[in-house]
Amino acid sequence: MATTIGFLAALISSLSMLPQVIKVYRTKKTDDLSLWAFSTLATGLFLWLVYGLLITKVPLIVGNGIGLALTIYIILMKLRFG
Repeated sequence: MATTIGFLAALISSLSMLPQVIKVYRTKKTDDLSLWAFSTLATGLFLWLVYGLLITKVPLIVGNGIGLALTIYIILMKLRFG
């Protein structure tokens, strides 16, 4: 039961970034996004991912891995398009 809740939480949290990723992909506009905020988020997600790896909890690994990948995409597009 706890693992199922963990997976649901990870899925919902990770995919919450998807609308922003889609918008940036379509418009190529990132001027209203904060590089500082997304960099801070990426750092936190990276640390959660490392923590999940250290304690071998798959929901933490999957959720934070997906969230980190989506956040890194936003950061890269921010650096590319300003």
